[in-house]
Amino acid sequence: MACIEARGLKKSFGATTALAGVDLKIEEGKILGLIGPNGAGKSTLLNAVLGLIPYQGELSVLGLNPWSSRDALMRDVCFIADVAVLPRWMRVQNAIDYLAGVHPRFDRARAEAFLSNTQIKRTSKVSELSKGMVTQLHLALVMAIDARLLVLDEPTLGLDLLYRKQFYDTLLNDYFDHKRTIVVTTHQVEEVEQILTDVMFINHGRIVLDCAMEDFETRYLELSPRPEHLSEARALKPIYERQALARPVLMFDSVGRDALVGLGEVRSPSIADVFVAVMSEPAPGVAS
Repeated sequence: MACIEARGLKKSFGATTALAGVDLKIEEGKILGLIGPNGAGKSTLLNAVLGLIPYQGELSVLGLNPWSSRDALMRDVCFIADVAVLPRWMRVQNAIDYLAGVHPRFDRARAEAFLSNTQIKRTSKVSELSKGMVTQLHLALVMAIDARLLVLDEPTLGLDLLYRKQFYDTLLNDYFDHKRTIVVTTHQVEEVEQILTDVMFINHGRIVLDCAMEDFETRYLELSPRPEHLSEARALKPIYERQALARPVLMFDSVGRDALVGLGEVRSPSIADVFVAVMSEPAPGVAS
């Protein structure tokens, strides 16, 4: 079953095209990494999915139109944009009480159980917590809601490495199951690569890559060719070439390992490596 499905999704702000006819389908039970440079359309796409902005085209989220049925949709969707969105004057206990009063699927006991493993005091104001603690609080509140879709837009921005790792470990081990769907955008691609089931690149308002991670690992290969085989390797039409320690490194899309292994050292690139390669291709004539 599709959790999110779009056909011809468009959104413009004046003369600027933010989404240029996006087609996508995200199945239920996936962890999708939505990756793109600044201004690529990531936040606009998420805002459309969350019913925060009108749009042109077709968009279905959990079987609902997010713009016309946002109230119903929000019963099954959680969103973390940035840890700074929690009111700084609010105390931790107030936040728990508030959600228990307004959200029908909030489980107070689950939130309390998660917070019991932290140093967060119930009497503390948000303004008194470190940024890492605010992240823990925000995640505790979200994890206590029985939602089908969790949307994360740069959720660990500004956090140190320890808290970023804890955030994603907790998300994977204590929240995710194969009935829930998670969509995450981040510039720290290397930190989410191991938890993703699917990856999607967006640029200039268009989806330029949509791939399951199990296919990604066989589809893309990097080759450091031996000097005598460089011309032969280039004849196989790499999608990208870079220099590493003064040696050429070629990236291939859908060229079998058997065709490359005799030419030099073959390895699987990271998402970040493929992102650079794909984004280096000529962009279409649409404003970002």
